[in-house]
Amino acid sequence: MQCLWNAEGLPIPARDTNKKQKISPYRNAKLNYSIMIKDEDYRALVAISNDMINDNTMKTHRYLYDMIDWSARLICIRGAKGTGKTTMLLQYINEHYEDRQKVLYISLDDFHFQLFSVYDVAEYAYTHGVEALFIDEVHYQKHWSQYIKNIYDRFKTLKVVYTGSSMLQLAKAEADLSRRQSVYDLWGFSFREYLLFNHKLQMDAIDLQTLLKEHISISNEVRQSIKPLELFDEYLFKGYYPFCLEGTKDYHKRLISVVDMTIFQDIPLVEDISFNTLQKARKLLMILAQQVPFEPNISTLCRDIEATRDIVVKLLDLLEKAGLLMLLQKEKNNYKTLSKPDKIYLSNTNLMYALTRTINKGTMRETFFYNQIKNTQSIIMPPKGDFLIDGTYTFEVGGETKDFSQIKDIQDSYLAIDNTEYGIGNRIPLWLFGFLY
Repeated sequence: MQCLWNAEGLPIPARDTNKKQKISPYRNAKLNYSIMIKDEDYRALVAISNDMINDNTMKTHRYLYDMIDWSARLICIRGAKGTGKTTMLLQYINEHYEDRQKVLYISLDDFHFQLFSVYDVAEYAYTHGVEALFIDEVHYQKHWSQYIKNIYDRFKTLKVVYTGSSMLQLAKAEADLSRRQSVYDLWGFSFREYLLFNHKLQMDAIDLQTLLKEHISISNEVRQSIKPLELFDEYLFKGYYPFCLEGTKDYHKRLISVVDMTIFQDIPLVEDISFNTLQKARKLLMILAQQVPFEPNISTLCRDIEATRDIVVKLLDLLEKAGLLMLLQKEKNNYKTLSKPDKIYLSNTNLMYALTRTINKGTMRETFFYNQIKNTQSIIMPPKGDFLIDGTYTFEVGGETKDFSQIKDIQDSYLAIDNTEYGIGNRIPLWLFGFLY
């Protein structure tokens, strides 16, 4: 059924499809006409859906899978490009929808969605017996949040699960959709997950308090099955992104492609930003890759990429939200206003290998620790030490010779030590912090 739209942006049935119709403000901005979905168009989408579902054979679940309340009628799964959102959707469909006529998977980066809105497809699917719609790459369609809202409001029994590789516009839309949806964040592999998927080590995630108290027994349990230090180096090199399971020969080349797609495809889809500024964003990332972690001199960065202070701060914020940087502050940021970060890191150690020729071991250690901790805990830069966790635990990260001299007078202070299989007291193996999720 073809639709007209009312002043509130809600679809209403068209009485006469032969008459010239008003064009919705929520349709693709490139179109100057409305196209009705035909049976053959929908069959093509169904064929793509079935092929994608059938080709997915992954049985092992990511950490987020069992945390999601799949009974909710509207679910948002967001995360950086390459972290495995598509696989999770297809895995769930495979395990819960034996009757494929009741489910449809679509990705909005498909060429079909240059012609049709996701609302049109949802309406057609709903009227043809589909009970659950799984939408990938939602940010590829203009005004997607309005479409999702309309689908939710109009089709009362349709379950909708959607993902977006960029977290930028998803964050903007939360105010409109927050009362309707459940939102979940998917990160790359933790060290624990890497061991699970690549080396079949079955261990549950450990909360931070348990790790601090019981790290000796936990490390002993792990060491009975694997050699953690050898596999830890493997993970740091090429274990964060789930596509490492598809082979590692061209892993870092593929990772660079992910970086470029994030900057030149995802960001402009959700931000009004020029190509020239996107080029500055890439140059900024490459400059930072050679220097992180460091306390940034914004004036120097402005000169290096030939941009104003406001643009540099904005690009740092965009690169963080896109999953390419981690920005550390001395105080918890409320994100209402953009501000200069106190320290900058690449978002994970795999990016360091992909973007830099010389790897600083100290930088590698801090990047891993920050990357694994930030997903489960609050973390800021303390006056002394490297990281302050949950406002309570002060950490120094270092090698085997690291001691407490810098944080000796601080209560609840700990060392995260590299190149050791087991710890003692408040000295804890660095690799164990990869078991938090």
